[in-house]
Amino acid sequence: MEKHIIKLIGSYLNVLSYVSPDYAANKALHIFSKPRKGKLTRKQEVFLNSAKKEVLHYDDLKIATYHWKGDKATILLAHGWESNSARWKNKIDSFINEGFNVIALDAPAHGASESKSFNALLYSEFINIVAQKHQPQIVIGHSVGGMSLVFYQQKYQLESIQKMVLLGAPSEFEDILKNYINLLGYNKKIENSLSRIIINRFGAAPTAFSTSKFVKDIATEGLIIHDVKDPIIPFSDAKLITSNYKNSTLISTKGLGHSLNSTSVTKSIVDFIKS
Repeated sequence: MEKHIIKLIGSYLNVLSYVSPDYAANKALHIFSKPRKGKLTRKQEVFLNSAKKEVLHYDDLKIATYHWKGDKATILLAHGWESNSARWKNKIDSFINEGFNVIALDAPAHGASESKSFNALLYSEFINIVAQKHQPQIVIGHSVGGMSLVFYQQKYQLESIQKMVLLGAPSEFEDILKNYINLLGYNKKIENSLSRIIINRFGAAPTAFSTSKFVKDIATEGLIIHDVKDPIIPFSDAKLITSNYKNSTLISTKGLGHSLNSTSVTKSIVDFIKS
């Protein structure tokens, strides 16, 4: 049923593009940048309620943050698409046991944070607000959260950050956009209009927004963890990022999928942080 609906949306916008390609492309971009709102489970609510909650602001948008206090280095966590800070529970439990000071934030249009839409550049600005307040030594991002961390550090170069961990992070925004275009079956009119709209709105073409390019400007020590059979972000993205990230190490996993929610991954992160 879901695949049928996706094709119907693509077909509808394709027809619309013959009347107004820009209007159709704007609708397509809205769908692309609008995450589905997931409801927290009772277990997730209990976990997030164990943190000190604080709302920060970027412009007029609220940023939901969660703080588990510890005496050791500060870790900042950035989750991925259609997720929230509760996804870190198992890793945060381990970090707390090790005595780390842990901060997590909800992304734009995710969890308890505000925004009508999501993009990695806006997420990087949310991260900047939180990072400026807490001055983390370690930053960890999953999926597009990892991409957003790279965008953030490349722009702001926060000196307190000593180590960066990227979990299942995508490399090229252009590839993500192409996958979306192919999934919906958009025609060339919409594809070309999407590129023009992105240039006008964000100041650069889709090809410019690249994790693998931006890491060239980052000296922070990096750890990249990616599953060889990741069904969402291909392992080739991790290899491309690693090839350009001079001070980084790549760990490949098998059978952990895109979530990388495993005690072995947590152990690798803790070992990296403590080394």
